[in-house]
Amino acid sequence: MEIHPIAYFESPLKTKFGIPRQSGLAPMLTGRIVFEPPYRKAEAVRGMEDFDYLWLVWGFSANSDAKKSLTVRPPRLGGNRRLGVFATRSPFRPNNLGLSCVRLDHIAFDAEAGPVIHVLGADLMDRTPIYDIKPYVAYADAHPDARSGFVDETVWEPLSVELPQSLASKVPADSVEVLKSVLAQDPRPRYHDDPERVYGMPFLDLDIRFKVEKSVLKIVEIIKK
Repeated sequence: MEIHPIAYFESPLKTKFGIPRQSGLAPMLTGRIVFEPPYRKAEAVRGMEDFDYLWLVWGFSANSDAKKSLTVRPPRLGGNRRLGVFATRSPFRPNNLGLSCVRLDHIAFDAEAGPVIHVLGADLMDRTPIYDIKPYVAYADAHPDARSGFVDETVWEPLSVELPQSLASKVPADSVEVLKSVLAQDPRPRYHDDPERVYGMPFLDLDIRFKVEKSVLKIVEIIKK
């Protein structure tokens, strides 16, 4: 069976680095789903506005050539323990398919692009191919008492983000809190712990440079590309 993208995702996050490790962790992060020409019809999304959340089936396009393994090191465990790939949400999967639950913000209709779906909290990078969209239905999809394996064994707290006012002015006003919510998820590999190391993360048309010491992330430079 061959599958082809029905749409592509548009995000302020242009590379894998900085993408939240799960959907919903950065609930203010905005994104748009733009359909491919065959699906740019209003009837394709008829009734969608009655749902609060959507499931997205998409492709790990930046990992297409990455080496695959039957075991992986989940970041939640600090990269120190191997588990079976099918017992994790690792992006390094046999068929490179991802599944995310995102909040539907609104649907805008464009004369050329047709219905454009605006969502919040997605863990997809810019230009990610989307293969299918399905509505989230609480009666079947919600299991609040379910066990969560190794996730239940670990405690993780977001970082405190410091953005000096002199640098905040370089970020669009409506994106400041979005940027901070993404950085609070700690984009670094979990085994990195050098307080002097400067990391760079593309965001919109900016290069965000930051350091992390203990539980505080400090933005030290913002460069416009």
